[in-house]
Amino acid sequence: MTTKSRLLLLLQLEKKQRRTMDEDNAAEEDDFKLQSDHKELDLGPQVSLKEQLEKDKDDDSLRRWKEQLLGSVDMSAVGESKEPEVKILSLSISCPGRTDLVLPYPFISNSKSSSLFTLKEGSRYHLKLCFIVSNNLVSGLKYTNTVWKTGVRVDRTKVMLGTFSPQKEPYTYELEEENTPSGIFVRGSYSARTKIVDDDGKCYLDVSYYFEIQKRWPSS
Repeated sequence: MTTKSRLLLLLQLEKKQRRTMDEDNAAEEDDFKLQSDHKELDLGPQVSLKEQLEKDKDDDSLRRWKEQLLGSVDMSAVGESKEPEVKILSLSISCPGRTDLVLPYPFISNSKSSSLFTLKEGSRYHLKLCFIVSNNLVSGLKYTNTVWKTGVRVDRTKVMLGTFSPQKEPYTYELEEENTPSGIFVRGSYSARTKIVDDDGKCYLDVSYYFEIQKRWPSS
């Protein structure tokens, strides 16, 4: 399989995954379906980005196609490694009218007695991810977040973040705005698990933690 074929297959798989997530983000069988699609699709061997850029460099049309696909790649960040690396720099929660809540990553504790953060019921918020990509193109980066209350799953969010080229400057990705539920029955402690993986199944983030929803914002 050629380098171009592999890159095209990765992009096709990402589009299919994004469409599936958009159509039914809450369905339990999505994960199984996405994993099955990935196993059935032969993506071919990974190739270092340097090799991808240098291959067929005399072919003008192929060179332009790679530039369009890969975007502006910092050549100083390109190496011989075939494995991409994604380093999570920070996770923060943004709420209108409030200072961004930067989570203490890496998380120090996942004890129920020490919640990572508190949200006010009925409030609007969105999550911001800040990360650096190095070594190689990372394809089909996916974010999943599962939430439980008293052992019962109450929410599951899956988002296709996309494909990213290596660069020195960090990427900032803002997820869509959400609303916390409201009412006496939703207040209290929740447990959650957040994961970020790519199309090759490599996991860059897998954390479990506790948070709370209360009637008011915390005083400090």
